[in-house]
Amino acid sequence: MWHDAFHFESLVWDGPIAIYLFLLGISAGSCTLSVLLRLRKGAGSESGIIKATAILAPLSVILGLMLLIHHLARPWTFWKLMFHYQFDSVMSMGVMLFQVYMAVLFAWLGVVFRAEIEGLRRKLLGDKLAFVDGLIALVGRFERLLAPVLLVLAALLGAYTGFLLSALISYPMLHNPVLPVLFLISGVSSGVASTTLLAVTLFKEDGHSQGVSFVHRFERPVVTLELLLLASFFGVLYAAGGQSEVAMQAAISGGFWSNVFWFGVIGVGILLPQLLSLVAGKEKAHRPSYLVLLCSLSLLGILMLRYFILYAGQMTLV
Repeated sequence: MWHDAFHFESLVWDGPIAIYLFLLGISAGSCTLSVLLRLRKGAGSESGIIKATAILAPLSVILGLMLLIHHLARPWTFWKLMFHYQFDSVMSMGVMLFQVYMAVLFAWLGVVFRAEIEGLRRKLLGDKLAFVDGLIALVGRFERLLAPVLLVLAALLGAYTGFLLSALISYPMLHNPVLPVLFLISGVSSGVASTTLLAVTLFKEDGHSQGVSFVHRFERPVVTLELLLLASFFGVLYAAGGQSEVAMQAAISGGFWSNVFWFGVIGVGILLPQLLSLVAGKEKAHRPSYLVLLCSLSLLGILMLRYFILYAGQMTLV
């Protein structure tokens, strides 16, 4: 039964694509939260959340693209997309978005970590490449413009992960207008979990710090919105009738992928972290060990959501 759950005759995209979508969501979500943290609270390079984003945001995209390139039957096709844009191709437009997003992201991170970059340059290179400091200072003058542009690009990246699947018009469950917004919001949720996880473990950020407290204010509103979007996602399928309703019934009414959704996505990923947080109370819930547990459960649920949408969405054709 487990083996059969991962093999459909109509399968176009499989497991590595789910991981690719998951990684892009982490990048978009972590970037969004750190830009807001800097805009609202004036946080800088000392913040564990922003340090975590400096690793997660670019690395997630790079790993995701490497996974995608490796997974493609003709990987050189991807490199062609990198320099030959096709405005009628969803994949080509996505590549263009990645390039602009990464350029603006690195520019923003350069401004935030300008002191550290200058110190490292002087230590390793002495007076060489001194023009880099001036270039970062010049970019820093436009940070007020850079930040909102990066926010928009991060939102587009998060939504793109859902739009990429919704372009598969032969699959009624995937060809769903709610999907881009659902993936955008769940990407923010993965950003909350991943930045907190890395901040309290690698950077030893206190659970009560400004940064951790700030990102966790988003947790319950985002989870609530995620639940509403899931209801809307299935509501659209039910209202459409026909094969769309068949797709919904096949996905959540029984079988392997129904269990993944109800026990994995809803149970482990959403309800269990919220229940543990309520039971623990504010003090215990902010301990590093407890935060690691809650964040890990949340990330597992979001990853299972990507797998569920991808695989269950391909069980039913128009």
